[in-house]
Amino acid sequence: MELQTGKAQARLPFLSFPAAWFVRIGFVMIFLFFAVPMLRLIWLSFSSEYGVDLKGYQTLLTSPRTWSVLENTVYVVCGSTFIAVLLGVSLAWLVAYSDIRGKRVVQAFALVPFLIPSYIVTLAWAQFFAPKSMFSTLLHTIFATPPWNVYSLGGMIFVMGLSHYPVVYLLTIGVLRRIPRDLEMASRLSGAGRVRTFIKITWPMALPGIASGGLLAFLAGLDNFGIPAFLGIPANISVLSTYIYEQIVGFGPAAFTRAAVLSVLLGGIALFGTLLQWLLTRKAKTFETSGEDRQPRYFLGRYRWLAEIIVWFFLICTSLVPLLSMLTASLIKAYGLAFKPGNLTFRHYQFILLESEKVKHALSNSVLLGIMTMVVCLVLGTVIAYYRVRKPSRWSKWSELMIGMPYALPGIVLALAMILVWMEPLPGWNPGIYGSIAILFIAYIVRFLILQVRGSATSLMQVDLSMEEAAHINGAGKLSSWKFILFPLILPGLTSGAFMVLLHALTELTVSSILWSSGSETIGVVIFGFEQAGYTTYSTSLSTLIVMFIGAGMLAFLAVQNMTLRNRVNKNGYRTDRHQ
Repeated sequence: MELQTGKAQARLPFLSFPAAWFVRIGFVMIFLFFAVPMLRLIWLSFSSEYGVDLKGYQTLLTSPRTWSVLENTVYVVCGSTFIAVLLGVSLAWLVAYSDIRGKRVVQAFALVPFLIPSYIVTLAWAQFFAPKSMFSTLLHTIFATPPWNVYSLGGMIFVMGLSHYPVVYLLTIGVLRRIPRDLEMASRLSGAGRVRTFIKITWPMALPGIASGGLLAFLAGLDNFGIPAFLGIPANISVLSTYIYEQIVGFGPAAFTRAAVLSVLLGGIALFGTLLQWLLTRKAKTFETSGEDRQPRYFLGRYRWLAEIIVWFFLICTSLVPLLSMLTASLIKAYGLAFKPGNLTFRHYQFILLESEKVKHALSNSVLLGIMTMVVCLVLGTVIAYYRVRKPSRWSKWSELMIGMPYALPGIVLALAMILVWMEPLPGWNPGIYGSIAILFIAYIVRFLILQVRGSATSLMQVDLSMEEAAHINGAGKLSSWKFILFPLILPGLTSGAFMVLLHALTELTVSSILWSSGSETIGVVIFGFEQAGYTTYSTSLSTLIVMFIGAGMLAFLAVQNMTLRNRVNKNGYRTDRHQ
């Protein structure tokens, strides 16, 4: 026994020394890749030809154009947030508290706008309200009304609100299910009605979660580039994200300085909102019970069928109908023709799949970037999450904070920061990364690594430390512990995080729209280019294919997860056939 203790004491310094230096080196690398770009961006915003001053801020903040853009941004973001909160909270209450049927299917349909890229959703709605679409033709036939112009502030608010309501729904439904049923029952027994119980008990306890979801929708509106680009640029309506884009692509003297100033303003708002959202999320957790109560609390009786009709009408109209409109637009011979047999063709899909070299390169680039980003994030994110959960320290805490910052900031801000760093990382040294596909790869990792870190950390927190300790006591090394204990247990969480990274990287537009160069186009950039050039039939055809790929990927992901869980149950000796 003494000999073993002596060995442990002799080996411990040897093992801890490289581990400590590994953590410190990792922290330095995270600082260089994640924090330095933001610091360079802030520095540029205070730089001018005369040195360090506030001239850039003064010039932009005294420009009427800037205030017009800020006004549009406030209208779009606040209006879309109101719609998202209204729809998300209403649907969450019905699913959490009422006795409507098919709640799992309802939740699956509610997540469709969340999983499909917003620029594809925008294209779908644009075709839905197009002058010659079936919906516009039907409205004109019945009510003799002109088609609604979705290329407007109102259209941007409407589409953005429908795209972001799933975020509010997901955060709200968990909070509602964790509110203790006993408190509501006590209120009812004390003589309070349903409305008064909701106002006095349910609403105050759910408010932190609802506010957190609303702030997240607000931040998503600030970050969103696809919807303002597809609907606002054709109508000459700019918000902060598209205004920064116009500054960067417009070049000219002091273009980057102006873009840096606008980026700092936008990033400051986003970071403040992220901090507030984090504080509200922490407050919401104080009301959580040990588990979610999924049993109905309100029985609608004879009105249940009416509630179900309203819910399904809403879900079908917001999930399937716009996508079907986009599909029909991709099948007509020329944009603007009526949808009838004589005007249908598959020629656009033939061009997209077989003839367009640009599309082929974009598909190969996006798949390559997506897979490489997923693999790197899976490895790095899991290692960082392990140190954050199992060996917490000030290094791991600050590392997580820096890794999360690029995702909290709007994508357009990150893209400009990447340009400033990789054009010339050191004075007089150009490594050739800017202008190549490598800068997209680096930007994707910086942008999406936090998704894997949080997914892996959540899985690791669900595995008790005693299981690892038991493996070490029985002689298993670290590699064996990972192979036979940790990895099988955390695999579902790892795959969830990896799938989210892959999905985001495959369909990314905001960062790519700034950083792409000839030969490094991505799927989002090509769809954006088709739409800007007026080739709507090509953009809708490619978007329809991407939606199909996302749907197939989701089914494959769910199948793999179910197979993994089934294998785990079988290995543990439990029965999987409920009829046995």
